[in-house]
Order: sequence, then C-alpha cells, then structure tokens
Amino acid sequence: MTAKKLQDALRRVEAWPESAQVELAELALEIDEGFSGGVYRATSEELAGIERGLKDAREGRLATDEQVEAAFDKFRRV
Repeated sequence: MTAKKLQDALRRVEAWPESAQVELAELALEIDEGFSGGVYRATSEELAGIERGLKDAREGRLATDEQVEAAFDKFRRV
C-alpha cells in the first residue's frame, strides 16, 4: 500500500465512531509488534477458549465435515 493510500484511509477513519477507531488502533499495534519481534501474549479469555477447544478435541467432541461445510455455507450467503 502506498503512503498516499494509507493517509487517505486514516483520514476516513477520523469519521468513524470512537470505538471503531480504538479497535483499529489496537489491531495496528498488534501488527506492528509482529514486525518488531514482539511476542504475542494471549489474554486470559483467549487462553480459556484454547483450553476448552483442546479439552473438546481430547474428548472427541469435534464437528463433522458436514457440520463445518454447513457453517461455511451459512456465512457465505450473507
């Protein structure tokens, strides 16, 4: 992306609601950490979700291929 495109995008962002601006800023900082060699630290909520997923996998509670395809089909229609 050229600097001009980025500047144009940032000008448009100024008209966004504050909550959307904060979300974009947080995302940009996460991306920047990836370029600066920073280490990602999962939140406690993310870690809890990972643990739930691993537990479900260990217990064999996984979606079938058909269930996964149905979920993708549902969101493709939107």
